[in-house]
Parts: sequence; structure tokens; C-alpha cells
Amino acid sequence: MMTPTPPPAIAAPAPTQVTNQFQFRLDAPPPKVAPLFGAVAERAWAGPEWQPDFVYPQPAADVEGAVFTLRHGAHVATWVNTQFDLKSGRMRYVYFVPDVMVTVIAVALTPAAGNGTTVTVTYQRTALRAEANAMIAAMGAKDAASGPEWKAQIERSWGR
Repeated sequence: MMTPTPPPAIAAPAPTQVTNQFQFRLDAPPPKVAPLFGAVAERAWAGPEWQPDFVYPQPAADVEGAVFTLRHGAHVATWVNTQFDLKSGRMRYVYFVPDVMVTVIAVALTPAAGNGTTVTVTYQRTALRAEANAMIAAMGAKDAASGPEWKAQIERSWGR
């Protein structure tokens, strides 16, 4: 008697990762621009939804190793500032939304002509389960198009 062969297993989709980058130019030198990419200083330009709640340090300060929480829609994310080097113009954040995603955001500043600064922002988003893949893809597409919005918000905060 022949044993029936089970049907092939259908592989569940794997969680995905997307990386997107954008650039914009600001008419100010890197030493003036760099502090803007700290969580506290970002409150001045990022809009009303940017309300980090600092766990460390107390009082809140833009430093490497800072930990804060932030509401992202229906979720609360835990953020960690893993690099905050004003001198080199390098900032990096990692944030985690339980059961949904991990995001790494890197900011790199380079001097530009006319005493300006080129700001390069790289987002890397990783879904923690396949059900979050579509959301990760949509967020990645929005990330890639964020340069003009960031530039406009910063310049508005400067009164330009």
C-alpha cells in the first residue's frame, strides 16, 4: 500500500525590511543645523504630534543614550538615541513598536556650498511579523518623500 504524499507546505510570507533615503539642503552651516535633530530640539519644528516622553535623562536632554517613548498612531514606540555626535553631524535613533516593527533612522550632515548643509536621512524599517509588511512598505514610501516636508518645517521654525 502506498502512503499518500502530503501536499507541499505553503510558506508564510517572511517579515520584510525596507530602506529609504532622502536629502535636502539648508542655508545654515552644520554646527547650527546639527542640534535640530535631537528629540528635544525637534519639538520646535516637527509638529504637534512630536511629543517625546523622556525616560532618560531627566530632565530631558538631547544626548547619546537618551530613551523616550512616543505615540505612533495606535502604538507607543520606545526610542533610543544610539548616536548623537554634533561635531561630526551624525545622529542615529532606533525605535521599537512591540510586535510590529523596528526602525533605524540615521541623519548625516555634510557641508554644502555657500555655508549651507546637506541633510541626508536614511530610514530602515523591519517588520517583526509578516502582517506588518504592507504597513512597512507604505511607511517606507512616505519616508522616501519626506525631504521637502522636513526642509519646510525647519525653515518655518527659523521664520523663513
